[in-house]
Parts: sequence; C-alpha cells; structure tokens
Amino acid sequence: MIAPTALPTPLDLSGHAPRALFSYAGGAWVRGAGTPTPLHHAVTGAVIAHASTGGLDFAAMVHHARSVGGPALRAMTFHQRARMLKALAQFLMARKDAYYAVSAGTGATTRDSWVDIEGGIGTLFAYASRGRREFPDETFHVDGPTEPLSKGGTFVGRHICVPLEGVAVHINAFNFPVWGMLEKLAPTLLAGVPAIVKPATITSFLTEAVFAGMIESGILPAGSVQLLCGSAGDLLDHLDEQCAVAFTGSADTGRMLKQMPAIVQNNVRFNVEADSLNFSMLGPDAAPGTEEFDLFIKEVANEMTSKAGQKCTAIRRTIVPETMVDDVRAALATRLAGTVIGDPAVKGVRMGPLAGRAQVGEVRKAVEAITKDAELVFGALDALQVTGADAAAGAFFPILLFASSDPFRRTTPHDVEAFGPVNTLMPYRNLDDAMALARRGRGSLVGSVFTNDDAVARTVALGTAAHHGRLLLANRHTAKESTGHGSPLPNLVHGGPGRAGGGEEMGGARGVLHYMQRTALQGSPTTLSHVVREYMPGAATTGDAVHPFRKHFEELAIGETLITASRTITHEDVDKFSDLSGDHFYAHKSDELARQGVFEKKVAHGYFILSASAGLFVDPAPGPVLANYGLEGLRFVKPVYPGDAIHARLTCKQKTAKETLPDGIPQGVVAWDVEVKNQDDEPVAVYTILTLVRRSG
Repeated sequence: MIAPTALPTPLDLSGHAPRALFSYAGGAWVRGAGTPTPLHHAVTGAVIAHASTGGLDFAAMVHHARSVGGPALRAMTFHQRARMLKALAQFLMARKDAYYAVSAGTGATTRDSWVDIEGGIGTLFAYASRGRREFPDETFHVDGPTEPLSKGGTFVGRHICVPLEGVAVHINAFNFPVWGMLEKLAPTLLAGVPAIVKPATITSFLTEAVFAGMIESGILPAGSVQLLCGSAGDLLDHLDEQCAVAFTGSADTGRMLKQMPAIVQNNVRFNVEADSLNFSMLGPDAAPGTEEFDLFIKEVANEMTSKAGQKCTAIRRTIVPETMVDDVRAALATRLAGTVIGDPAVKGVRMGPLAGRAQVGEVRKAVEAITKDAELVFGALDALQVTGADAAAGAFFPILLFASSDPFRRTTPHDVEAFGPVNTLMPYRNLDDAMALARRGRGSLVGSVFTNDDAVARTVALGTAAHHGRLLLANRHTAKESTGHGSPLPNLVHGGPGRAGGGEEMGGARGVLHYMQRTALQGSPTTLSHVVREYMPGAATTGDAVHPFRKHFEELAIGETLITASRTITHEDVDKFSDLSGDHFYAHKSDELARQGVFEKKVAHGYFILSASAGLFVDPAPGPVLANYGLEGLRFVKPVYPGDAIHARLTCKQKTAKETLPDGIPQGVVAWDVEVKNQDDEPVAVYTILTLVRRSG
C-alpha cells in the first residue's frame, strides 16, 4: 500500500498522464498495491486511471468506522445531522462544474451528468430538509403513539429507533457514480451510521472526485465515511449484526453477496436494488393524435437513450394495444432516428457511449439472445454511425428496437435484460393481457402507464402494484411537472420485488429507519416519558405558581401542567358562535333539530369548545410565548351541551429548539398536550397545540 496523501490531484482525462486512484481508509488517502485495473475514457478509449485496493486492511476500516465514526455521528441529533447534510450539499454544489468535467470521462451527456451530479446533491438537500421536519432534535426517533398495555394505565409501551452501532457498506453500480453514492449516504448519515462506499470500479474516478470534495469540506465527522476505489476484498467478512449492506447492481451479483457466510450467519441487513425489466404501457384510449400518445413516444425514446439506456429504471418492455403497434413503431423510429450518437462534447450529440467496453460485450450478448424471440424493427447491430469519436475505440452501441409478435410464448424479452439502448415492443388485446405482460418481468423497479382514462389507471395500478416498486400514471395533466418514468425521487421508495432485488431505498423517513433498530420499551408512563423526553398520558406531572406561558423555552419542563378554572357553556354562547363563525349546522340550532341526528339535544360547536378551552389556559399578557404554531391530533370525543362546565388540562409534552436566523428571535417549538373535560371529569376534546416560545439565550 502506498503512503497516504493529503488529497487526490485532479484527474487528467486526456489519457496522457493516467494516475492511480485513491481510496480513503482510516482517515487517510491511500493507494492500493498490486496489479491495478486500468480505467478507460468511455469516448476515446484512452486509459485515464488505474484502480487497486491491494494491501488495504478492510478489518481496520470497519473498526475505524465502528469506533470513530459511529460514536461521533450518534452523539449528534437528527437536526444536527440534517444541518450537516445541508452544508455538505451546498459545498458540493458550489464545485459542481469540476465534477461535470470529470463526468465526461464516463461518456455522459450534460443531461446525464445533471441527473447524476445535481440529482445526487439534490438528494442531500432533500434529506437535510426532511431530517429537520420529520425527526426530533434528539439522537433517537420515537416511532408511533403510546401503546396502552394495562387496564389501569400504569403499564404502557413505546417504540424507539436508535442508530445501528456498526457500519453501512454501500456497493454501487457503474451507471450513477455520484447519485448512487449520495442517495445511499443521505439517509445513512441522517440515521447516525458511518458508511464505507464501494463504487463500481469502471467509473470510480468520478466518485473519487466528489468524495474528495466531501473530505475537503471538513464537514463530516472523522470516520463517518470511507471510500474504496477497486475491489472490496474481504470487507464483508468483517461485518456483524450491527452492520448493513446496500447493494445496487445485477441480480446475480446481489444474490451471491447476500449468501456470503458472514452475511448469513450474522443476519446482516442486506438491501438489494437490482436491474430489472421495467415496462411502459400505452392505454387503450391513448390513440395516435392524443396527447398521451405523444407523451408516451417521447418518454420511451428518452428512456432508451438517456445514459445510453444504462439505467436500472430504463424502459425495457413497451406494451401497446395490438391495433396501435404499427403506429407506435413508426413514431418511435422517427424519434429515435433523430438521436445523434457520439462524443457528448460535440454540439448536437444526444447520446453518448456505454460506460465501458466490457458493457458493449455484455449488451451485445443479451441482444443476441433477444433476437431469437423478437424481430429487430429499428437500428442495426453492426452499422453504427458515431459523431466526433471513433466507434471502435469508444464504448458506443447502437439504439435497437425489437418487436415481439407473441410475447406470451416467446419469452426471452421478459427474461433477458440488455443493459443499454435496447427495448422490445409487445402487443396486447385487452387490459388483462397487458397486466399479465407487465407481471412477466417477475419484479421490476418501475412501470408506467400513459392514459387519460382514470378507470384504466386504477385497473393497471391495482393489477400490477404487487410486482413493482413504483408506478407512474402519466397523462396530459402531469406532463409539465412530471419527473418521468426513470427518475427515482428521495421522498418515494426506490426498489422492487423479485428480480428487482426485494429491497427499498430512500422513500423519505423509510430509508433512514432502515439503518436504525426499532426497539419496544415497556414501563410506567413516568419512566418512559423520562426516557423519550416526551410526556405520556398518565405520567407524573409538575407545576408551580408561575403560569407556563410566562416561562422561556429553557425554563419549561416536560410534564409541567396547568389545570384551569371551569366555564359553563350557555345557549347564548352557542348562538353567538353560530353568528360569528357562520356555522349554522342544524344540531346547533335547537333540541328538536339536534335529535334528528346523533345528539340528545342542541350541542355546542366543537370549534367553540376548542376556542373556549384556549380562553381558559392562555395567559393574555405579552411574554415568552410568541405565536400559535399549529394544532395536531384534534378529536372531539364527547358532545358538550349548554349547561355543561368545561375545564382544560395543559401539559408540556415536547420541546424542539429552532434555528435562529441572523436577524431572528431565538425560539423553540413547544408541544402542549391538551385535554378538555366536562363537569364529570370526562374528556370531551383532546389535541396537541404547538407554540413558538422565546429562548432566553
């Protein structure tokens, strides 16, 4: 192993001075020893780098993550981790032009690079925002409500989620060397778990460039991230039950890794996102001339050529009504014929090469298998015109469209994926046939249907959802803002059953919780309230002579309670509220009318009870409470009639400090548990109100 360096030097993409890539292990940049793997420029074929991890101590990397990175991340709250992700995203975005330059070596067009680079950084931004909105300013997450476990309420349960205490190993595919890394890192780091990133060697030179920016930023705690540019060696042999693996790539490789002895014996969490035979369907209503037909043609052509078809979400099977096959074939041929293949640096080029020469051979082998069961209707395997580059030197491949006349009997297009600009048309007679064809992929990441008939959309969605991780229901109404068939989004799950791997990534909070242990706690409400720092009904409370609305954020204690005086509700109250609000619902008008519904007699408005209870507990004078921030979980559990007397119980439930803007007032959000009761001490309304409360600092 070569001595460590401070930071990798910029890569020379000309091929004149290829250098060895660096891994980042144990807090240092190092180059592996042994026989390196040459990495080629996808357009020119020139060797631009070498990669090797020979001599790296993989056990030491796992130990470094577990003993240095893990404790540092777990000491941070979700909000601190979220702010860390935001700062990192801002740092990388400011340097994106340098990453675009390196991305050219992968053969990506500007649009391809935008999806990979800015899409990846955008995922960091998305999780930074979600971490502050959906998770507490705590080192752990409380999952779900209090679970009553006893009749008297002295024994309850609560679920918490805490970070795993091992390391997450991320094994990524070659097609998205930036997005693939960042979409996994965002939820992992937000969860408080360190990661070792293993990109595909063939495009790892781009991953190295972005990773170097991450380390240069100094934003991430020591040990929180490490990088392997080259083989993973025996890394997985050193994982235990506190570790997790997230793999993206071929289904065969995923199965092989998942069956490794250490993974099986230690029940290591293993998430697989595998390439799949995704479908796109043209609805029976979407005839030529409709907006949906045109959108469909555009989307299929785009998915065939974006990233040269090397996307795990690309459309591989195009399912159309048998009466429209000729129209679709002609329309696709016209659109695909206008796609210029070549060096993306040349003006007018719309599709670049595959990621490497090895992929050319693999896609060609798959195409030869598909040829046995489908007819080639567009393109030629051995006649490729390339603009601005040497087709023989680069990793170029032609756009090929096949058509299957009998997709139920000639099944190769359902079984073999050509991971390039290759697609197969399949006819259907009715929706049952169409859905059967969609399911023949045996588990896919994504499917789409283009229809303006909502009944068709419902039928296809419910008929194929069990076989797909995501479904796009596209029509003219979504056209302007839709992100398209092939775009996984951080707030939606990315994954799928069966051939697609059976896993899930991202999906908002779901992706974060994958790296956490959910544990059920049992005990008294008082004990559990103390553990999770959130008041639970039945827990011990405190109080003093000072009204809680007179206290600053720091002075309030969880469980601090105010019990108000009572107020008798009158007929005049109900009538005045009707006039003021304009709510003249019949049950509020008279006893006779109220009995025509579910009430015994004229009833008070629920929102009047809400307002009246606020009048009982609000302290009117200016003070630390700045504003009402919201209301959650409102339930009217028992009617209030004129003559009933109500009182409120206000308890400090939870506190969350807010970031202070440069010219803002330091403040926090206080959640108050409110229970409104009648003269018989029966609850009539329960809810949580949120207030903005000034911090003293």
